[in-house]
Amino acid sequence: MPEAFLVAQDLHKSFNEHKAVNGVSFTIYKGEIFGLLGPNGAGKTTTIRMLSTVLEPDRGDVTVGGYSIRHNAEAVRNLIGVCPQELALYADLSALDNLVFFGRMVGLDGKKARAQAMSNLELMGLEERAKGKVDKFSGGMKRRVNFAIALMGHAELLFLDEPTVGVDPQSRNNIYETIEGLRDKGMTILYTTHYIEEADRLCDRVAIMDGGQIIAMDTPYQLKSQIGPPEQVTLEDVFLRLTGRSLRD
Repeated sequence: MPEAFLVAQDLHKSFNEHKAVNGVSFTIYKGEIFGLLGPNGAGKTTTIRMLSTVLEPDRGDVTVGGYSIRHNAEAVRNLIGVCPQELALYADLSALDNLVFFGRMVGLDGKKARAQAMSNLELMGLEERAKGKVDKFSGGMKRRVNFAIALMGHAELLFLDEPTVGVDPQSRNNIYETIEGLRDKGMTILYTTHYIEEADRLCDRVAIMDGGQIIAMDTPYQLKSQIGPPEQVTLEDVFLRLTGRSLRD
């Protein structure tokens, strides 16, 4: 049996009268890429904020590596890396200085932070631009720096929130290959995207959320098999069948 690394149990979160998350439970196994999909307003962002200790659930709990977000949030934070959809960069600093800064924030000393920063920049194909200022970088390069920052420290679980938004095909392919390489080395990854074909390519299993609840969860192959021949059906077909075609603004 695969080892459970993240276990979410009966998560609930409301904002005033709005029930953003309503009884969400799932398990992510060690070394798995787990996709969390859903239309705008489905509850994905609120769920991720609870999983990553930013928000405390109204009810329920999450354990990461055996640590509860309610009772040992600091231990959980030491195990996770977060790549947010919004770029979290200091534009007037170099790529290297950005990574070193965030490395120091997660407890690395200066020498280790610099060494890991260079390693991460090389992983993202940016070692030759290490000393370049981020404000001169293309959108795809900034995304890759954002990703490299999430790897600073000793993360065993990565939260990747739409890491390929607005990037060119070359940067997107680099990010895909990096994610697959990290998974092959044992990294556990939670991946969210609005590009459904990405989830079909990358994710071992996918959960689809709508209305604050998980409405389907399985491998992409099995989800496609539920509505037709999996070689002819796309995961986007499944997504639209389950969540509808109405616009979500």
